Amino acid sequence: MNATGTITMTMREVDRFKVIQAVTEARLKPGQAAVRLGLSVRQVERLVLRYQAAGVAGLVSGKRGRPGNHQLPPGKAQRALALIRERYPDFGPTLACEKLRECHGIGLAVETVRTLMRAAGLWIPRRERPPKVYQPRNRRACLGELIQIDGSDHRWFEDRAPACTLLVFIDDATGRLMELHFTATESTFSYFEALAKYLKVHGKPVAFYSDKASVFYVKQRSQTAGKGVTQFGRALYELNIDAFCANTSQAKGRVERANLTLQDRLVKELRLRGISTREAANAYAPSFIADFNRRFGRLPKSDYDAHRPLRADEDLRQILAYRVPRKVSNALTVQYDRVMYLLDDTPVSRGLMHEYVEVVEYPDSVIEVQASGVTLPYRQYDRIARVDQGAEVENKRLASVLEVARCVQAMRDDRWAAGSPSRTHCGEEVRAKKALVGLKKQRAIDVADINHAVLDVSAKTRRERGAAAPPNPET
Repeated sequence: MNATGTITMTMREVDRFKVIQAVTEARLKPGQAAVRLGLSVRQVERLVLRYQAAGVAGLVSGKRGRPGNHQLPPGKAQRALALIRERYPDFGPTLACEKLRECHGIGLAVETVRTLMRAAGLWIPRRERPPKVYQPRNRRACLGELIQIDGSDHRWFEDRAPACTLLVFIDDATGRLMELHFTATESTFSYFEALAKYLKVHGKPVAFYSDKASVFYVKQRSQTAGKGVTQFGRALYELNIDAFCANTSQAKGRVERANLTLQDRLVKELRLRGISTREAANAYAPSFIADFNRRFGRLPKSDYDAHRPLRADEDLRQILAYRVPRKVSNALTVQYDRVMYLLDDTPVSRGLMHEYVEVVEYPDSVIEVQASGVTLPYRQYDRIARVDQGAEVENKRLASVLEVARCVQAMRDDRWAAGSPSRTHCGEEVRAKKALVGLKKQRAIDVADINHAVLDVSAKTRRERGAAAPPNPET
């Protein structure tokens, strides 16, 4: 009822009024009214009684004009919104809700915070946000100023050989292929090999541009030694070459598009020439690069070549190696890759106790221990290889051998539990033979293994009984 005394009804309440009025005037049965209104018969009867007692006002909801049961206390929503504007304007609803509860003691549901932020224009749903615009980047001006590098894992030899990885070096200014290197996987040593070939042919570029693969980028810098630089980044720093990482694949789109072209053209060229090994493909790569650049390369804006020659003091073998620092112990030992290296007891080695040296691993698997560039003599001590591994057993027979061991151990336990060798030793060998022969039929164990297990049980029995003559395992 409004200020003028008129009862305001919704369309749903008007429909209900017409149906209840028809029931009151006996023009409609309560069951039919219940079906039409979607209510029970008893509820229809209660509405009829309310209509007869209070008229139309009895059919209007009694909650109208009252505050909702879940309404926020006065000022709480305004206070939360003010805090979000002041301290968390760029937070999402979930994080803002957590901070309101943790830091300010304001407990609100995430959807409530989402509604408040959306109404205030502080948050826009993802589906309503305008799409990001990636504008094209102009090419660099000269050759060798920026080299994009990437690895493409693909079935380069189709079904003739397993899949492998192709490392691609492409110049940003001209779109020319600078280096192609087939390798098993995209690893640090693989990039070292490709980089060595590149430097010997072209020289040192200004910078390399790559993605954020683990070869180029350290995601958790606090958990790495030094300043969070990868081995590839350390090598580029020693060569005075800069390295940059792209945030998206579109940023290094030239090498990404080149990969698609290579996965079409290069695969077919390798098929026509019958090449199915990485060695043969690497030998063919220079010819393909020359033909590719002739077809798709373009002239740079500047004729200047930014490549620099290698200096005389830059030893690629030393620079393009895996170098890790290790501390020398009191026993003149250093550990690397689960192997202990024993330094020779010399005055130089003794002076390095508690000091850091470098363990250098080269691409050809040669390992050196160096201190200030000087190689230290050492002996290798492989702790894993010196551990007594017991009898050698093939993997496919391991389950059967374990069953034999369990069978023999169970018989020993039974004998020791009985405590009377005279009663248990008589049929022990026979039981062992029967159990192991049955096991042979089930698990296909060799006769030699069965005889060996039986002889072991028999020998232990003879030692306890004092027998001298060995029994015949064939009986």
